[in-house]
Amino acid sequence: MFRHLSIFAAMAAIFVTPAWAERQCAAPADQAVFEVQALRSHLMVLATACNETARYNAFIGKYQRDLAANDQSVTIWFKKRYGARGQQEHDRFVTDLANAVSTGDTVLGGDLCPHDGAMFTEVMALRGAADLTAYSAAKDLIPPSVEICPGQQVASSKVAAKSTPAKR
Repeated sequence: MFRHLSIFAAMAAIFVTPAWAERQCAAPADQAVFEVQALRSHLMVLATACNETARYNAFIGKYQRDLAANDQSVTIWFKKRYGARGQQEHDRFVTDLANAVSTGDTVLGGDLCPHDGAMFTEVMALRGAADLTAYSAAKDLIPPSVEICPGQQVASSKVAAKSTPAKR
C-alpha cells in the first residue's frame, strides 16, 4: 500500500509542479504585486458575498497608501507589457480575479464566508505593507484560471527548487 502511495505522490509532484511553476513571475517584485492584487480582489468578493463592507473599508483604510502604490505597480506592468491596451488588460485581470473567487465560492458550496471570513481579522492584525506582501504570498490566492505575468514566467527548473506555497 505504501508503495502505491509513494508512486501516487511522485506522479502528483510531476503533474502539479509544472502548473505551479508556470504561475510564477520572473521578477519577485512582479510576483508580489500580483499577489497583493489577488488579496485585494479576494477581500472585495468576500465583502460583497459576506456582507463585510465595513471590514473591507477598514482594510482599505489601513492599507490605502500601500494598496494605491501596489495598484500603480500593476498598472505600470500592464502598460509596459501591452502598451495602449494596458488599462484594458489590467481591468480584465482584476475582473478575472473577482470572477474566479466568485466561482470558487460555488465550488466550496457557498462556504466562502466561513472558509475565508477570518482573512479580514488576519490582515487587520498585520503590522504593515511588508507583512501584507508576505501574507498575500502565503495565502496563494491567484486562481489557476488567472494568468499572471504573461510571457514572463520563471522556468520550471528554477521554481522546482522552491518550496510549495502555503495554502489557505
